[in-house]
Amino acid sequence: MNLKKIIIFDFEILFNILDEIKDYLYLDVKHANKENIDQIIKDFKSDFLVISKEKKVSLINNIIIEKMPTNINKIIQIININFLKNKFNYQSEKKIGLYKLNLNAREISRDKQVLNLTEREINLIIFLKESKHPANTDKLEKEVWNYEKELETHTVETHIYRLRKKIKTKFNDDSFIISSKDGYKID
Repeated sequence: MNLKKIIIFDFEILFNILDEIKDYLYLDVKHANKENIDQIIKDFKSDFLVISKEKKVSLINNIIIEKMPTNINKIIQIININFLKNKFNYQSEKKIGLYKLNLNAREISRDKQVLNLTEREINLIIFLKESKHPANTDKLEKEVWNYEKELETHTVETHIYRLRKKIKTKFNDDSFIISSKDGYKID
């Protein structure tokens, strides 16, 4: 089972409480201060929470619990909710080259510029990015549009043309979707 990684920053009483019950809650709890916080964050790498008494500007995933004593069940609930939020946010964003694709908001962004996309465009981008080889029209019809038979349609070409046009207009990028004799791809 994966342990939930929690860093308690300058909050010794809370650290002692969570350290005592960590095995029951599947927690990996570390106590941190100004001297060791950077190393602990580096060791945890990702998917952790930092709990402190006050907001620390430079800390990511920081939860503030100002008043002690408080109900331990409430603290556990706050921890679980924040882990779920972080997981949801992590899964909702994908890096596509220079771009950030936000699946929940259905938008792609670069350098603070944002472009709204349709669900089909999102699916097309993800499929082309995750495909190891260029995808031809037949493969895209089957995998992205769920067409079972080869059809005489220009659906794929039309969508790619429109998506390229949107990307070109918003980001001035002519090479987002690359065409070759084997099909389409995104690097």
